Amino acid sequence: MALLPRSKTARRRLMIAAAVAPVLALAVGLTLYGLRGSISYFYTPAQAAKAHVPSGRSIQLGGLVSPGSVVKHGGGEVDFTVADRTTSAKVVYRGDLPDLFREGQGVVATGSFNDAGVFQAKQVLAKHDEKYMPPELAKALKEQGEWRGSGAAAPTYGAPPPAPSPSASPGSPTR
Repeated sequence: MALLPRSKTARRRLMIAAAVAPVLALAVGLTLYGLRGSISYFYTPAQAAKAHVPSGRSIQLGGLVSPGSVVKHGGGEVDFTVADRTTSAKVVYRGDLPDLFREGQGVVATGSFNDAGVFQAKQVLAKHDEKYMPPELAKALKEQGEWRGSGAAAPTYGAPPPAPSPSASPGSPTR
């Protein structure tokens, strides 16, 4: 029994495939090797703690800025805490924060954890209007039961809920 097919056309196709396969495998391998440093994984603080993200690894950390956690230092350095329902992470950022950055708002910070477990942010992005939230952050908040719907006010951690506003009862006439 011969290893090669009897047909001349089939042998030619097999030889072409045998020549192209290693070249294609090498191209895919080099592409993945080249992209290894530019891939940035998204985590919430709870996911990052559970995954034990190694220090120095570039990731995106998303969550809500905890009320009362923003501290501005001289030289443009800002410390704040990003939290989800169960965990929080201290973030240190040097630079100008986005105009929409404020406590209770959703943010995504790009950077890495240092050896002390503090997230050193290189870039901070804030949501751009009352209804938009990055899809990764919205999905993570939905999984944790933290999602409040489109444009709903973000919860405040540790603070009592706001008092309900007086409104007309359902079915009552309005003028």
